[in-house]
Amino acid sequence: MDYDLFVIGGGSAGVRCARIAAGHGARVAIAEERFWGGTCVNVGCVPKKLLVQAGEYGAFADDAAGFGWIIKKGPHDWGKLIAAKDREIARLNGTYRRLLDNAGATIFDARATFIDAHTLDVGGKRVTAERIVIATGGNPTRLDIPGAELGIISDDAFYLPAMPKRVAILGSGYIAVEFAGIFAALGAHVDLVYRQPLPIRGFDPDLREALAEALTAQGVHLHPSVTPTRIEASGAGRVLHLSSGETIAADLVFFATGRRPATANLGLERAGVSTNEHGAVIVDDQLRTAQPHIYAMGDVTDRLNLTPVATAEGHALADTLFGKRARRISLENVPTAVFSTPPIATVGLTEEQAAARGPVDVYVEKFTPMRHTISGRARRTLMKLVVDQATQKVLGAHMLGEDAPEIMQGLAIAIVCGASKADFDRTIGIHPTAAEEFVTMRTRTRVAGVAQAAE
Repeated sequence: MDYDLFVIGGGSAGVRCARIAAGHGARVAIAEERFWGGTCVNVGCVPKKLLVQAGEYGAFADDAAGFGWIIKKGPHDWGKLIAAKDREIARLNGTYRRLLDNAGATIFDARATFIDAHTLDVGGKRVTAERIVIATGGNPTRLDIPGAELGIISDDAFYLPAMPKRVAILGSGYIAVEFAGIFAALGAHVDLVYRQPLPIRGFDPDLREALAEALTAQGVHLHPSVTPTRIEASGAGRVLHLSSGETIAADLVFFATGRRPATANLGLERAGVSTNEHGAVIVDDQLRTAQPHIYAMGDVTDRLNLTPVATAEGHALADTLFGKRARRISLENVPTAVFSTPPIATVGLTEEQAAARGPVDVYVEKFTPMRHTISGRARRTLMKLVVDQATQKVLGAHMLGEDAPEIMQGLAIAIVCGASKADFDRTIGIHPTAAEEFVTMRTRTRVAGVAQAAE
């Protein structure tokens, strides 16, 4: 074989797996056809958070008056922001390539497809490998409605030549609510259209309600429980038609309606690799596909599509195969954040999930952050703990509010370690902070799951 390991895809999972495997002494090659660092670095987490921070600076300027600062805020320069973002992404692209070079991996700037279970076509070159990793990620999708081609997807949003004044965003997941906050903070009129009654399906119900209130307070116009039916051009603008009969005039229609695993035309059938009905590669708990020497990881498996999960999977597999240290990662109690405005962070079970297992004690606090008692901004923080009633083990922690992702990372350690409510209670808070509320919740808000337990 030409290589001990060939990795298809230069995103978070693939680069980490290739780099660590090469560091263990394996003969490693990796192919990437688009850009090094994958979705997260180029058209995902990193540039998205830079845009979120751009919006925050505008809010800081507005809020400063309450603290005695008179700041005259001029118009926002979208072109300058995008140029700064592009420079940072170019730097990170170079860093990813350099890490692979330094580890001794062979790099192919080309598309790789299967010829058979051990053979790949890499940019027209025939390559063989003992083991192969599929880490091709996913791609954003459009709804199948008339005029869909008149809308953009999230990849396009990072390269818009100008800031739109009116934006209609379709969807209510991570990408939808994050970009609703970005565009609203930068001065656009934003309509958010989604088929659920509340945004961010799958999150804790209290968080979903709090986010809907926060979006409204920010000036985002919510259109719940409806679906788009078609998009029409109107000069340079767009007209979005909804199932309710309503129409929305916009400069830009933005599809944030899901992602699809990037498995099309990889030749998986020639390698004997199976996919599910959504195109995701099927793997076992050791990341093995139907062919035990072919592995898949990250978003292409469509299990828990988070960058740190992909990175951890890549590292664990490289250690297992070449580092004489067999290990797996757990997909339980994985913390995550939504960089909405304000952000959400969560770890562990929602109230609904926990209550389905038995009675739980629920603690909820809502308050105005200290900053905004002075700024006057209509912004609230919500914190929530879900506690198993029998063992008093903390099963879930949820927060909407400023610094939520930073706070939740520390709480995640406690919950992964199995902390109890008593452990939280005996921890001294840091004052004055929002975070201290998590260790000062003494009054139970409600009990859930009793009815389920009785059944």
